[in-house]
Amino acid sequence: MEGRLPDPGDALTGVELFAGLEPEVRQRVIAAAVPRTYRKGQLLFVENDPGESLIVLRRGAVAVFVTAPTGERAVLSVVRPPGTLGEVSLLDASTRSTSAEAIEDCTALALSRSAFMELVHSNPRILDAVMRSLGALIRRLTEQNADHVFLDLPGRVAKTLVRLAGESQAPMITIELNQSQLAEMAGGSRQSVNQAIGSFANRGWLRTEGRRIVVTDVAALRRRAGMPDR
Repeated sequence: MEGRLPDPGDALTGVELFAGLEPEVRQRVIAAAVPRTYRKGQLLFVENDPGESLIVLRRGAVAVFVTAPTGERAVLSVVRPPGTLGEVSLLDASTRSTSAEAIEDCTALALSRSAFMELVHSNPRILDAVMRSLGALIRRLTEQNADHVFLDLPGRVAKTLVRLAGESQAPMITIELNQSQLAEMAGGSRQSVNQAIGSFANRGWLRTEGRRIVVTDVAALRRRAGMPDR
């Protein structure tokens, strides 16, 4: 007998954590989840909050960051649909190790820890996806540490822009991120990042439009970041 395909309108379509679930189970997950909306600039959670829910992002973008005692932020990643946030703290019942802020208007689903753990116990394959998520996080942090050693600031800015551009093949890619947020991701001062952006703009690699950056030459940014060509 052929298995049924997921509903094309399934809110979990593309979410790796739930990719191996039967359609009936996916629908139970959706029914147990609570719809959430977040305005641009709104915090989803902050460091040391209780890890009470898994958040499945359906629309928008979220910056995940840590904050130094001085108040400075270091952005670890930007999550876009169909990404998830908060699965690690759900597993060990610990508090949030990071904060998360909507950098665009967002819609999401929030699944409580009790519902998530019940799902894990009945579908152990979900743990495989969680382990892959942890592995990706460790690799990303290791690469960021290496970048701070081996890349100058303009190189880190270029690499951050390439990552934010993702897999898009469009001739122009709009990044909804202001230069302060970009500085937090690249690990530099706003002034220094502004200088790097100005240099890239003069070379025709990008342009700025208010609080957004339009990338026009991803290949050139990849070369500046020391990344291999596609």
